[in-house]
Amino acid sequence: MAAFAPWNAPFILGIRSIAIAIAMGNTVVMKPSEQAPLTSGLLLADIFKEAGLPAGVCNVVTNAPSDAGEIAEVLISDPRVDKVSFTGSTKIGRIIGVLAAQNLKPAVLELGGKNSLIILDDADLDYAVSAVAFATYMNSGQICMCADRIIVHKDVAGEFLEKLGEKTSSLSFGDPQDPHTVVGPLINSQAAERVAALVEEAVSSGSKLVAGGGKAHGAVYAPTVLAGVGRDQRIASEEIFGPVCTVDVVNNEDEAIALANNTRYGLTAGILTENVGRGFEVAKQLRTGIVHVNDQSVDDEAQAPFGGVGDSGYGRFGGQAGVEAFTTTRWITMQMGHKQFPF
Repeated sequence: MAAFAPWNAPFILGIRSIAIAIAMGNTVVMKPSEQAPLTSGLLLADIFKEAGLPAGVCNVVTNAPSDAGEIAEVLISDPRVDKVSFTGSTKIGRIIGVLAAQNLKPAVLELGGKNSLIILDDADLDYAVSAVAFATYMNSGQICMCADRIIVHKDVAGEFLEKLGEKTSSLSFGDPQDPHTVVGPLINSQAAERVAALVEEAVSSGSKLVAGGGKAHGAVYAPTVLAGVGRDQRIASEEIFGPVCTVDVVNNEDEAIALANNTRYGLTAGILTENVGRGFEVAKQLRTGIVHVNDQSVDDEAQAPFGGVGDSGYGRFGGQAGVEAFTTTRWITMQMGHKQFPF
């Protein structure tokens, strides 16, 4: 099996990309992201080796960014590889999916997200603010499950926005070596500049800056809240992958559901309400692979099926679904005695 692991959680997602596959009897070749620390994939291989895994079961290939395409093509087309897993951006996931399809090999693709956190009119607003801050700013927003879009009922929108703005403005950001820092740098300065450009474009088009904003400082960007974002703005449709969320105000549940589903992505979502039955009814109408009722969008448990729909990919890691993803189902019969044939 060929496993492609991302940079934003190289140990956790590196292990996820190979653990079930190995447990189900596969050998694997893992290719860590070129932006991940060089030691991440190699350390995982060393851990497996020290644990007694036979030589050749877990293999790691590292490469320069310029060689990524060639490495992927060689790995996926190799006849010894019969399954593919990839975690990363939708852009690269499409390439991996096409290569796998061309070689008639099944793939599990866990890609990007444009995740919504819906706040109904009965939600505890202090809890909602804490949940939104965590879902938006955890790991500087560089998690596929982070909440890009906050959808809030009009009856509580004013109070919620005020509280979220205060919370966001109070978060320390910058130096990751400072123990008081909550929001650290992005993966590199180019990523921070991209996020800053999305925000600047939205503000120049009439969106309201509730908190944060400004220019990128190296790889650092301030935690930011935007309101009044137009549907035609890039930040409304593109995955932000940075410490920024947009807030949309809706009149009722139906509008919230329609807006949450108005995206090519479909990874995860959260619904905040004090009535879990009401939340469950909303959850059933969202087109996502994962929904959390009375919780935010970021969660991952090894026993749960993890994955999305649409531009968020297909297939599932985790639990029984993950076992099936990395297993080939076969049918074997044994005939006791001799059958009678018609001719």
